Amino acid sequence: MNLNILKHTIILIGLFVANLSVAQCNSEELVNSSVSTIPNGYNFLKSYKIDGEPDLEKIEFSYVLTRGTSYILTIKDRNNSIGTVVTLFDTQRNKIASNKIGNKMVSALSFPCNATGIYYIQYTFDPGSNRCGGAALGFKR
Repeated sequence: MNLNILKHTIILIGLFVANLSVAQCNSEELVNSSVSTIPNGYNFLKSYKIDGEPDLEKIEFSYVLTRGTSYILTIKDRNNSIGTVVTLFDTQRNKIASNKIGNKMVSALSFPCNATGIYYIQYTFDPGSNRCGGAALGFKR
């Protein structure tokens, strides 16, 4: 009888550990994948780890961008199709660009910088999407 209880306890612990490992976000792997998808002609500038908790509405980073420079932001996440919405805002918080076009999302966002200043890169999540990802910012002049 005690042997059966021990077997069930081991099985439950195994299931718990397996579930825990699936739930963890490996944003480092997704960042590396994002960096590798920066197109030729662009230089890698910065990477971003996206590890959103279920109750986290958004993740935001700021970066100084330079006038006359073209930028690209590549995105990878753990969803079958991209579920992470990336929106770029200028210094006055005006929306400049997004990877969500209508109901579709793309895995890269390319944009020219028309004014030097602090820009905000905001990551939000489609309902039901996995909140784990990585992004890479590249530039060319």
